[in-house]
Amino acid sequence: MKKVKVEEAIGMILAHDLTKIVPGEFKGAAFKKGHVIKEEDIEELKDIGKNHIYVFELKEDEIHEDEAAIRIAKAAADHGLALEGPSEGKISIKATYKGLLKINLEALSEVNEIELVMLATIHNDTVVEAGKTVAGTRIIPLSIKKEEIEKVEAICEKLGKIITVKEIKPLKIGIVVTGSEVYEGRIKDRFGPVLEKKIEQYGGELLELKYAPDETSKIQASIEELIEKGAEVIMTSGGMSVDADDVTPTAIKNVSDHVITYGSPVLPGAMFMLAHKDKTSILGIPACGMYHKTTVLDLVFPKVLAGEKVNKKDIVALAHGGLCHNCEVCHYPICPLGK
Repeated sequence: MKKVKVEEAIGMILAHDLTKIVPGEFKGAAFKKGHVIKEEDIEELKDIGKNHIYVFELKEDEIHEDEAAIRIAKAAADHGLALEGPSEGKISIKATYKGLLKINLEALSEVNEIELVMLATIHNDTVVEAGKTVAGTRIIPLSIKKEEIEKVEAICEKLGKIITVKEIKPLKIGIVVTGSEVYEGRIKDRFGPVLEKKIEQYGGELLELKYAPDETSKIQASIEELIEKGAEVIMTSGGMSVDADDVTPTAIKNVSDHVITYGSPVLPGAMFMLAHKDKTSILGIPACGMYHKTTVLDLVFPKVLAGEKVNKKDIVALAHGGLCHNCEVCHYPICPLGK
């Protein structure tokens, strides 16, 4: 750091904030620490009484914080993301469309092990809207050795991009509401409207809603009819417990080529079922989905819409963070569930 005349400071880095005061109108930083002095800044610097300033000079093997942040962000960011900044040395990384945020946790950890480098993200598997800030990065000092940023770039080259947004697709979704009491009109259907709202919330396309009594063959037939009509996802509601008259799991099993799971380590949502018939995903949703705002469905459904092949290991991994706090006011996804 050295003191120089402002005329000689072009291209150098300001080592401290410079305050500007306009009585009754403004008091604040006219130039912030880390600003690179430009020729057009000279007159304004003199106007605030600065004929000499303290600056940093970059050595050949160093880069400024702004350039460093840009390079880190470009190395880390993949599809569905835009960079904003730099502002005070920081780059914000924002989603450009609605989708499922995916974080490469191994690469993220390795980058943050590099001295004087930081990259912070929101949680993996969060559904994000366009414009949502999903990550931020900067270096800690005003400048850094080029080799440190090259380490970041090498990690992202070796392990893959750190941040991406998988687009949620408007898949065609069929609903089968089970239960003889609903099918016969004895009670009003309350489950179907909840699932319709979930489909709208996450960006799917409702194909058709069907009703079936508590009979294995008729539930099975309803699922098969929806598959024939082009359903890419089928939600079955109710009849998912181990009671003798709860036959929905049997119907799903009979239709499916492969059952991923019957049961999940998530509360609410322990009786959840996931299976596949050709390219169609079948989700068996227990009764908790009707009266809990957030359940295992909210953890799995977005992954299905984003085209992920959810396997048994993915379901098991939900156990850590799979217990809902049952807060009086639900703030999901800004909560620990599924994290």
